[in-house]
Amino acid sequence: MLTVRAPATSANLGSGFDVFGVALSRPADVVRVERADRTTIEVTGAGSQYIPEDPGKNTVGAVAEALDAPAHIKIDKGIRPASGLGSSAASAAAAAVALNELYDRGKTRKELVPIAAKGEAVVSGDAHDDNVAPAILGGFTIATPEGVTQVDADVALVACLPEIVVSTRDARKVVPERTSVDRLIETVGNAATLTAGMYRDDPELIGRGMEDSVVTPARAKLIDGYAEVREAALEAGSTGVTISGAGPGVLAVCREDDQSRVASAMLDAFDDAGVEARAYQTRIGEGATVYKP
Repeated sequence: MLTVRAPATSANLGSGFDVFGVALSRPADVVRVERADRTTIEVTGAGSQYIPEDPGKNTVGAVAEALDAPAHIKIDKGIRPASGLGSSAASAAAAAVALNELYDRGKTRKELVPIAAKGEAVVSGDAHDDNVAPAILGGFTIATPEGVTQVDADVALVACLPEIVVSTRDARKVVPERTSVDRLIETVGNAATLTAGMYRDDPELIGRGMEDSVVTPARAKLIDGYAEVREAALEAGSTGVTISGAGPGVLAVCREDDQSRVASAMLDAFDDAGVEARAYQTRIGEGATVYKP
């Protein structure tokens, strides 16, 4: 038996749709695995009542099948489903790392990324690496069809999660199918700026690079109070704000000294919009961590 903690993640980061992702130091899922003749799943924690325990309908069941590693798997959810914080990806990532070690499959962390993505596809409908990559590898990740590039970064963040449900499938339906050349150029410039900021641990560059005029405005309409929360965070000192993944979570990058003020401002703005929320004062953190008995 062994235990793996896998972090929440934030994908897209505004300008990096389906490409960029970061691991968050908190919250996280904890997955415990034990060898068995067939896979069984037990789920506890945040939103567990909405998560199927049937291995054919659960992210970790698909991972166990892909690795040919049947096990009794217990998932303790610290990340609420449908949060935009990589809830399904964290479970899939933790299971992939845990089962790979439990059965000595010999896969590298990067080789586990597409396997975990197959698990996440059970929930989201598509296999994407942008959440599972940072959940496994940690830091800032750039996921492309050619593979994953990982950068160790250390920047303060606030992840604010409203009590609103936005499904990944619904969020994908509103993504524009076309954009202008001008907006394409703007997006590429912003994505490059954000990447440079990650290499420098520079919240100013990262915040500037999070700007996005293509996907984020379309998805913002699904989140009550988003515009007001974004403005409040910026006024409180955040250097950049965007939707976390498919939403409804909202991610703000900031300097260390401004973190608590930004978190309070975001909560107050959601409250003014009549939406309950909680804020995680977090930062870019490590990937999946293995704990042996």
